[in-house]
Amino acid sequence: MAEDEPKTAELGSTVLIRADAPRPGGEDGRAHYLVVVAGERAGMRVELGGKPVVVGRVAPADLVIDDSQISRKHCRISLVMDEVYVADLGSSNGTIVDGKRVSTGLLAPGSRLTIGEHVLEHEFRSRKEVEASKELDRDLDAARKYVHSLIPAPLAEGPIRTEWVLLPCARLGGDVFGYHQVDAHTFAIFLLDVSGHGTGPAMHAVSVTNVLRRDALPGVDMHDPAKIVAYVNSLFQMTTHGGLLLTLWYGVYDMQTRTLRYCSAGHHPSYLVPEARDQSIPLTTRNIVIGATTSFEFESASVQVPPGSRLYVFSDGVFEIEAKDGQQWGLDHVRPLIMEPPIAGITEPERLLRAIRGHARKSEFDDDFTVVVATFL
Repeated sequence: MAEDEPKTAELGSTVLIRADAPRPGGEDGRAHYLVVVAGERAGMRVELGGKPVVVGRVAPADLVIDDSQISRKHCRISLVMDEVYVADLGSSNGTIVDGKRVSTGLLAPGSRLTIGEHVLEHEFRSRKEVEASKELDRDLDAARKYVHSLIPAPLAEGPIRTEWVLLPCARLGGDVFGYHQVDAHTFAIFLLDVSGHGTGPAMHAVSVTNVLRRDALPGVDMHDPAKIVAYVNSLFQMTTHGGLLLTLWYGVYDMQTRTLRYCSAGHHPSYLVPEARDQSIPLTTRNIVIGATTSFEFESASVQVPPGSRLYVFSDGVFEIEAKDGQQWGLDHVRPLIMEPPIAGITEPERLLRAIRGHARKSEFDDDFTVVVATFL
């Protein structure tokens, strides 16, 4: 039978075997792999062989991924005549290949499979390449763990509560955020976004974050965000840091006066939403990005914070998406979603993530998706 004639697969449908389909084996020992590129299991790689692989949330699935958005038996991945096929097994949230929901579909080399919060990519590589990639993955994983070790845990008690979600679009992204108590009456919160992705931007973000996490900086008034931002700008000029630039939003909250002072350096607004959720107040200042020049005087602004207000600080990956209708989104599209009422049982960042994913053409994002929400009681 010719290579391009139809053959019946165990998927229960007729498939065509392409003449240019990748062939395993050979001198370099090429094989088909699935590698998790986004999600808690990022870096995990599975070689595909003669036995289909069932992916699910719990055993007896062959590939178990602990993700609440994944069904107990979510999908089956099969290697059929040197091609990889995926079949949805009646999952609740669907099986998505390259942004499109499928019941059964071809997973070509380089294609991405999205299930729940996880993204898997089909690789057709030699075992030598895979071993080299594993070594790089170990280094990236160590770097990723270090970046995440800098991120504070959510605050569930006290006068200020925090929640967050961080989804890097690559193994290492350029978004980092933080918050901490400066003194007994002062609380600081920030989010920075370094240009680019990968090890270089991530390590640059780490260096900046380690400065911003300090309770004191030499000669700097820690109650004035503009002074803090100016100090960071003096340390991290692009001419001495590999041409890297970053945006930064920095806020300082006085718990006695309920005043929030803030400074945004090239960053879009954060939004303050009162408890009644009848408005969203943009918090932004006209300052340049960090690293462009030292000859700039940064400015702060301030706002009063009524009890029960929520502060939404996020990266541009939240609103720079393509919608299902092909429209490119901006802040004006996300702002109404911020003002929608909370949903019992999920955090505000998770609510926003679900809402935006519901509008996006692709379930995976092209940029880091980071949202931090602080509630001032």
